[in-house]
Amino acid sequence: MFAVYASEASPQDPLAALRVGERPDPDIPKGHVAVNIRAASLNMHDLWTLRGVGITPDKFPMILGMDGAGILDDGTEVVVYPVITSPGWQGDETLDPLRHTLTEDCQGTFAERVVVPARNVLPKPTDMTFGEAACMGTAWLTAYRMLFVKSGLRPGQTILVQGSSGGVSTALIQLGRAAGFRVWATGRSEAKRALAGKLGAHASFASGARLPERVDGVFDSVGRATWSHSIKALKPGGVVVTCGATTGDPMAAELHHIFFKQYQVIGSTMGTCAELRDLLTFCSATGTRPQIDSELPMDEAESAFRSMLDGGINGKMVLTR
Repeated sequence: MFAVYASEASPQDPLAALRVGERPDPDIPKGHVAVNIRAASLNMHDLWTLRGVGITPDKFPMILGMDGAGILDDGTEVVVYPVITSPGWQGDETLDPLRHTLTEDCQGTFAERVVVPARNVLPKPTDMTFGEAACMGTAWLTAYRMLFVKSGLRPGQTILVQGSSGGVSTALIQLGRAAGFRVWATGRSEAKRALAGKLGAHASFASGARLPERVDGVFDSVGRATWSHSIKALKPGGVVVTCGATTGDPMAAELHHIFFKQYQVIGSTMGTCAELRDLLTFCSATGTRPQIDSELPMDEAESAFRSMLDGGINGKMVLTR
């Protein structure tokens, strides 16, 4: 079958390991289903896989892609949930110490077909395109959990989203606006700040800029470059929810601010299958749809990866079959 895959780990030049070609058709174990992929979206995790992060050498070649939407062999349209739990695990999938995601131990969605446990597919909303649905499983689910499950914030409060063009940050802006939060965002350029406004941010600011007032909550996926600003932007008793550190770990934890002003610092990773179901329902009910930078045929995957590597994507990049 046709697939986009990593042939090996290439830490310094990830695109050198990218291949577009044929891979063996997958077997379908008992309790699993095959999804005929119609659309799949890129995540930074796919670049990390090409670099060899989070995957052992014996797992290559590895088909890339954590997120996807497609059709089961019986004609059912579905969305893929990318977290695979250990046998017999019950409860919050993100807390399973033996969990993994697609492309870490199991082949991913950038292919004609992907095989996953039957519990890892959910019905695709009929009012959502395959491209839109393919954005939900990682970045949008991460944003949903951060905002609605972890933060403890209420509609009407003011939130700051660090960044305004990445998959998680654009999702946070759109979800926050749809849910009735007062949404602020930061952006490194005028164009990125304009995008934040287009997506629903009530105000946007240059990265690191002094804000007009302190906020109730900050959502940070950036790490070192924004951490100090995130902490100092909070009201006493405020919360910062972090889901990543794309610029590295912070140089300092800012503990004196955290304990003296009684801030909460909360980590959040991905989301549960039940939360993905709720996210899909929320998007259908509110008409909220992901910001898609562009959709490209899967055989043009190298161009999409190059745009991601160069930081030139606003929102999500989708590959189609």
